[in-house]
Amino acid sequence: MTEILFPEAEEWAAHEVNLQGSLAGIPVSLKDSIQVKGFDISVGYSRNLENRYTEDGAMVKILKDAGAVPFVKTNLPTTLLSFESTNDVWGQCKNPHNENFSPGGSTGGESALLAFGGSRIGIGSDVAGSVRVPAHFSGCYSIRCSTGRWPKVGMNTSMSGQEAIPSVFSPMARTLNDLTYFTRSIIQMKPWTYDYTVHPLAWRTEMEEEYREEKKLRVGVMRTDHVVDPSPACARALEQTVAALKAEGHDVFDVEPPSPYEALQLASHLLLSDGGKTFMAHFRTGEWNDLGAAQLVKYMRLPRFIKYVHYLWVKYVKGDSIWAGLIRNWSPKSAHEYWQLAGKREEYKAKFYTWWSDEAKMDVMLTPPNATPAVPHGAMHDAVSSCGYTFLFNLVRVYFSPGILATNLHEARLLRGHHPRDACRSRPRRPAIDLQLQETQRRGPRRIQALRRPEDGRPTGGCAGRGTKAGRGKGACNHGARRGRTGQTWRAIRPA
Repeated sequence: MTEILFPEAEEWAAHEVNLQGSLAGIPVSLKDSIQVKGFDISVGYSRNLENRYTEDGAMVKILKDAGAVPFVKTNLPTTLLSFESTNDVWGQCKNPHNENFSPGGSTGGESALLAFGGSRIGIGSDVAGSVRVPAHFSGCYSIRCSTGRWPKVGMNTSMSGQEAIPSVFSPMARTLNDLTYFTRSIIQMKPWTYDYTVHPLAWRTEMEEEYREEKKLRVGVMRTDHVVDPSPACARALEQTVAALKAEGHDVFDVEPPSPYEALQLASHLLLSDGGKTFMAHFRTGEWNDLGAAQLVKYMRLPRFIKYVHYLWVKYVKGDSIWAGLIRNWSPKSAHEYWQLAGKREEYKAKFYTWWSDEAKMDVMLTPPNATPAVPHGAMHDAVSSCGYTFLFNLVRVYFSPGILATNLHEARLLRGHHPRDACRSRPRRPAIDLQLQETQRRGPRRIQALRRPEDGRPTGGCAGRGTKAGRGKGACNHGARRGRTGQTWRAIRPA
C-alpha cells in the first residue's frame, strides 16, 4: 500500500458518502495513480511527493456518490510499463503466494492486496495488460474495460499525452460476482456525467439477460501468439477450461486471429514512439527504473548503425527472426513515422474486427493471459516480449473487453530456477519454460483470458494513511477466490 486512508475514510463515510447508493459502505482500494483529495499521486516518482490534490477525481466522486468508501491506495512501478511493481518511494511489491515472485504490474499492489484478502474490490489501469496480468499472477478477477467505458479524468500517469494505445481504468475483484456487481453499479451511475471521456452508453440489462439464458456459445481458443508459446502451466489452465466448456455442450474450436506478432510490433512502437522521453523526464538522478523499461530505453538511445548491425546479427547469425523484427527500427518516431504507424493500427483493427465477425463468428475468445505464471523479481529485464497476449487487445481497444478468470487456484505452479531470457529471447517461438515444472511451498494461481463478442460495432461494457515508504513486508497466502461453474463464468462476463 502507498496510502492508508482510514481516518479520512471514516470522515467521508460520515459526511460525504451516499449510504443509500448501490455500493453503500463497500470499501474500495485504488491504484496509486487515482486522484483523491488531500493526497498526492507519486506514481513511484519522488518528485511527485507532497503535491496534494484539493479535490477528488471523477472516479472517486462516482464511488462516493454510489456509497463506496476508498480506504487505501496501492503500489505500482514508476513507468507503469512493467509486470512488476517496484519503485524507490514505496519499495517492492511481493506476490502473497510466494514473496520471491512478482504480483504483476502495473496494478500489482491491487492484485496483491486482493489475493491477500485485504480488499474485495479494487480499481487499476491497463495499457498493455496492467490489470489482467496482475490478476493472473496473484489470483483474482479483472476485466480491461473498453476504451471510453470507464472514467479516466482525475488520474496521473507517467506518459501524459500518450493516446496511441490508450490506458483504460478498470475494476478488479476477489470473485466474479463482485466484479460483475461492481461494474454494473458504476455504469448505472452514468459516469459520462462526471467525465467527458466516457461514452454515454447505459448498462444494457436486456443483453445481460439474453446471454445469461443462452445455452450454447461459440468459443474460439487462441493457444499461442506465435511470439512466446505459453508455459506448460498456462497451457494446461487453458486446456482444462476448454475441456470444461466442451463438457457443458459449448462449441469450442481453435482459432488463428490476424497476426498477433504484427499487433505486438505496432503496439510497442506506438506506445514508445517518443523514445521513452516522457516517462524518463520524471526521474531524478540516481532514481531506480524498472529493469524492463530501462532496457527498452537503453536500446532506443543506441546509434542507429549499431542497432542495425545488431538486428542483422540477431536475424541471420542467431536465426531469431521474431526478436529481430521486434527490435527493427526501435527508435523514436518522427511525426511522419507516427502517422504511418497509426494508419497501420487502424488497418489492423479493421482486419481483426472483420475476422471475428465474418470468419470466426465467435461469442467468446479464450487465450492465455501471459506466456508465463508469476515471474521472479527483476525478471522483466528479459520478459518484455511476453506481453503479446494482453497487448493485442489494447491495440484493437474499442470493441473487445478481455477479462481474467480463475481456473484452479490451488493447482497452479510458480517456478524456481528458470530465467525469462530463455523464455522470451533466445529463439523463435520456443516454449516459455523448457524446464520441468517444480512446485514451490507456496503455489501461485493461474488464469485464462476471455473476450466477449462485439455488439453492433459499439463499445462494449465492462465485466462481463500513509504507508511506510520502501516497506518490504513478507507476503502470505490468504486467498479465497470463488471458482464456480465454468459455464456460468462465460455468461457472466458478457456484459450489458
